[in-house]
Amino acid sequence: MTIQERLDDILKDLSSAAEKSGRLLSDIHLMAVSKYHPYDEILSLFRCNQNLFGENKVQEVMEKFPSLRPEGMQLHLIGHLQSNKVKKIVPLVDAIDSVDSLKLAQKINEASLAIGKVTPILLQFNTSEEENKSGFEDERSLYEALDTISDLSNISVQGLMTLGPLHGGEKEIRTAFAHLKNLQDVCTMRYPQLCFKTLSMGMSSDFPLAIAEGATQIRIGTRLFGPREYK
Repeated sequence: MTIQERLDDILKDLSSAAEKSGRLLSDIHLMAVSKYHPYDEILSLFRCNQNLFGENKVQEVMEKFPSLRPEGMQLHLIGHLQSNKVKKIVPLVDAIDSVDSLKLAQKINEASLAIGKVTPILLQFNTSEEENKSGFEDERSLYEALDTISDLSNISVQGLMTLGPLHGGEKEIRTAFAHLKNLQDVCTMRYPQLCFKTLSMGMSSDFPLAIAEGATQIRIGTRLFGPREYK
């Protein structure tokens, strides 16, 4: 199966899931997660009109992507970001989708200010309460962070992100995604000066459930690129 055929196959499934949920495919954005896949494969997918890409590791972004990407190619960091790597990654990506603490948001703001950039961010929330996952652990800590983030000039809140539970059935997965949707609604009312339009949730195994619960951004890796060659 060619990369174009894989993309068409996924878009077909996304369209079906959107239709079943009474939603428009145009309201749901596909992110291609290119972890451990070489740049030439990313470029091939970009030439198939897939513009949004996500990478998990700072080092891989630095090693893999050229300093000048093709016009229209959007690159987001979606993996856990350590504070000591913020200065390295801020100039290299279009957005950071995995902000899980006020301290990290402040570091990103400082690094963005230093280079005259406003960095779009998503706030990651741990909806499944699994200890091995990053993200804000409760609403109180999220709101306390947002109270300060709303005053930072060089980051731009664009929404929320979560990972579905690793274990559990449809009920547990939908509960986690519904939790993030509810948080989006509360944050939109509580912080009218900020933007919460993006709800990034759902991957290859659970994206139909994420779409049913309101996802606006789906992250797909293996189904687009094939099996990963882990380093």
